[in-house]
Amino acid sequence: MSFADYDPRIIALYDTDNPDGPDHDYYRALATETKAQRILDLGCGTGLLTVTLASPQRTVVGVDPSPVMLEYAKQRSYAERVTWVDGDASAIEGGPFDLMVMTGNVAQHIPGPQWAGTLKQLRAAAANGAVLAFESRNPSTRAWEKWNDEVAATRQTQFGPLTEWCEAEEASPGLVRLSSYAKFEHSQEVLVEELDLAFRSAEQIRGDLVAAGFKVRAIWGGWQKDPFNGEQPLMIFEAEAIQGRTGATAHG
Repeated sequence: MSFADYDPRIIALYDTDNPDGPDHDYYRALATETKAQRILDLGCGTGLLTVTLASPQRTVVGVDPSPVMLEYAKQRSYAERVTWVDGDASAIEGGPFDLMVMTGNVAQHIPGPQWAGTLKQLRAAAANGAVLAFESRNPSTRAWEKWNDEVAATRQTQFGPLTEWCEAEEASPGLVRLSSYAKFEHSQEVLVEELDLAFRSAEQIRGDLVAAGFKVRAIWGGWQKDPFNGEQPLMIFEAEAIQGRTGATAHG
């Protein structure tokens, strides 16, 4: 079975595995800094960050292709302040936005031609001068090699002991195939998630943003806004929608 089917047990563990932290602090601070009134969270997942961006003074839209994750998100406190949309960038509604974010390395889950299309759809949903922010792993640090070195580990969960491990290979330059395994020891059931992750360089992402109608205003190498020097494992992009440049027509 694939995690892509979003087994409810995996969803229930998602926030434990991906807790609120310095990444969310950065995006919340950016919302304050930009005085954002209309915010889009593309690939919002379980909505852990999304609901904290929402307030009576803001319009917040969370978009995700997993109905199961969205149903989980809708049970959160203040979920009623968010408009939840099932789909990908082609389903964006409620713009124009003045801040758009993609968190949790969502950008790496958007393959090949879909990446350029996603950026164009984001530009179409953006007000002139809007900020787009997201993070992506630095391919030069070859994170997937470290993933392969990790040994299987068992932890206690509300579903009993859970053993997890992964396998990763560079299928082609810039494309890593990741297989993640989760074995519920009581039932011996093994869930498998297979993902293709895009590892794009800073130069490639900058070019893609420019082609879609954005200009890069900063690339950070950490959540404390250390300038990216090419060696840090993470790249955090802040881009601004250029006046008069738009992508495909947005919905809503």
